[in-house]
Amino acid sequence: MVVRALHRQPFLRETSGLAMTEALIVVPVLMLVCGAMVEFGLMVYEWNQTLKAMQVGARRAAVSTPLTDISALSDYGASLSQGDPVPMPPPDPPEPGNTYAVSCGAGASPCDEAALTRLMNGSDDDGSGITGIRDIAPFIAPENIRITYQHSGLGYVGRPFGPVLTVTLEVRDLAFDLLLLDMLVPITIPAHPVAITSEDLSDCEEPC
Repeated sequence: MVVRALHRQPFLRETSGLAMTEALIVVPVLMLVCGAMVEFGLMVYEWNQTLKAMQVGARRAAVSTPLTDISALSDYGASLSQGDPVPMPPPDPPEPGNTYAVSCGAGASPCDEAALTRLMNGSDDDGSGITGIRDIAPFIAPENIRITYQHSGLGYVGRPFGPVLTVTLEVRDLAFDLLLLDMLVPITIPAHPVAITSEDLSDCEEPC
């Protein structure tokens, strides 16, 4: 009778399940990398659209009826009289009782609802063909908008069409709308303030 010796391969040299082991290591890493690329792409998109929306919104706000009462910005105090150039910057320290900036929206007093709707939606309601903030960045809500009117140092006291102001538009408390990352760590989009010098500050096509 012939006895055949059975020789078994050492466990460490066994390769029959190597492909599955490698897949278990590589696939999660690959999924993580792909997911990170998608999230980063969304962040770049929302960052860029937010900035572009602020630029367009600031341009429209500069030629539209103010979203809040700016009458206090026409009061330059007793130190200036009719026809005097508007100083810039405001005196330091500011003169008591004088107002140099007025804000409305996020973190400030409420803006005029109708004017804010026009700024956000553009021509959606009036068919004028004007682009609004949400036409560019639909993820921005009205409560995320803050607008500030402040002295620009241009013009003169008693200007017939109102003071020449610097209009600043920015976002507040707006987080990136991501697929997974915002569920773990919400990331806030920067304010992206855009400032522009005002023009007539009126929605009227003719003097009104």
